[in-house]
Amino acid sequence: MSFEAARESLVDRLDRRSDIERESTLDAVRAVPRHEFVPESRRSEAYADRPLPIGDGATISAPHMVAIMVDALDLSTGDRVLEVGTGCGYHAAVTAEVVGAENVFSVEYSERLASEARERLDRLGYGAIGIRTGDGREGWPEHAPYDAAYLTCAAPGFPDAVVEQVRPGGVVLAPIGTDRQRLVHATRRADGSLDREDRGGVRFVRMQ
Repeated sequence: MSFEAARESLVDRLDRRSDIERESTLDAVRAVPRHEFVPESRRSEAYADRPLPIGDGATISAPHMVAIMVDALDLSTGDRVLEVGTGCGYHAAVTAEVVGAENVFSVEYSERLASEARERLDRLGYGAIGIRTGDGREGWPEHAPYDAAYLTCAAPGFPDAVVEQVRPGGVVLAPIGTDRQRLVHATRRADGSLDREDRGGVRFVRMQ
């Protein structure tokens, strides 16, 4: 099966899930060549719906989890989004398909992963995505306020700086917990507090 056919089959499977509702999410997954983001030795597994190792203790998330998270943010074209944990760049690319690459800003702890993601995204036409190496708990204040922010790694709680960089009414989404993790969707209130909703159990690598 060609990569294109395998990707279309994956999208068909995602379309049958009740936790993925938006056509824009499915179109975004359909548009991004996931095989370009996995190690060459694992490309035959690129469209299996599971995470894969990408080095430095990181993984590329399972496609259904990327789709669930993009869907949960309820994004529109032009929304400004902060990502904590660039990894290989796949999640950022899917997000960029919805909001526009110039509106995605991603922070990666690993200098090697950040450099490789920057080169890969540029080669694939997503060069406008902003990537910097640093501590994701600090967010990226220079481009705030954001309409939404999400973590691709598990944290004990929402990082204060990230929450502060999201506008009132904006959304923060993250796997929260250490051994037992829950995907938590939170809307920032005007006073800076969060209205939280538990979206179920997940398993992510921990934030470095």
